[in-house]
Amino acid sequence: MSKENNAHYVDNKKFYTEISAWKKEWDESIAKGEPTPQCTHYLGECFVKISNHLAYKSNFVNYTFRDEMILDGIENCLRYADRFNPEKSKNPFAYFTQITYYSFIRRIKKEARQTETAMNYLQSIDLQQLLDEVEGDSGSYEYLKWVQTQVDLNAKEKQNLNSISDKKTNKRRPKYFDKKSEELDI
Repeated sequence: MSKENNAHYVDNKKFYTEISAWKKEWDESIAKGEPTPQCTHYLGECFVKISNHLAYKSNFVNYTFRDEMILDGIENCLRYADRFNPEKSKNPFAYFTQITYYSFIRRIKKEARQTETAMNYLQSIDLQQLLDEVEGDSGSYEYLKWVQTQVDLNAKEKQNLNSISDKKTNKRRPKYFDKKSEELDI
């Protein structure tokens, strides 16, 4: 497949000329006190391609919130497009790929915090009481039982991690320190 037909290909030379021209317009409008220009269609297309392609890397592909990661990447590219300096770098593809990469990392951390908050909330609820109340009904509430097992597994995993981090690791003194101290004593 040729590079022109590849859906995820961004021509770095064309991207550089477009971003340089847009940045020049941006700087002129700031100097004149006029409203700043919007990103061109081509620049927006490049930001979308960069975000979509980066989302298919092996370290991002299996997240359920991948669409949010892509949207965060595009948003951050648009937000920081005016900070690209064509005089410093001739590689806007790398610049915006890094912006997108770190926006993905921020989204993963944010989702992890939200999951932790949800687990803490579920632990604070007395699920056993809910199970006892609904089992009095003739219905089957397998989902609540599954949630209870997930909360219990999370609590055990958290306890294991805390016990591992509480252990004090003894550092071994390197042997060459002993040799040097013997040499100094002689």
